[in-house]
Amino acid sequence: MSDFKLFNMKNGVNEIIPTVVSLEREIQSLVENNMEKFFGVRFLKSEYMITNGRMDSIGIDENNCPVIFEYKKTSNANVINQGFRNRKRTNQY
Repeated sequence: MSDFKLFNMKNGVNEIIPTVVSLEREIQSLVENNMEKFFGVRFLKSEYMITNGRMDSIGIDENNCPVIFEYKKTSNANVINQGFRNRKRTNQY
């Protein structure tokens, strides 16, 4: 499957050319500042410390369930493993 394309539909239809984010922190700031708009999740804390680690961002959804955000520039098995670890840790509380 190819990459998704985004379009600006003001004054016609124009494709938005994606840009590369050089630092994970840039995308983290963007998401945290717009979490409610993007995902309907209320932002709670950045760099939330937990036993044996931290979560990049944490929010809470409309059902008062925690929503964990992790930001990665690359994709590999460790990303999935980190997600599973975070899920297990949040179930402890």
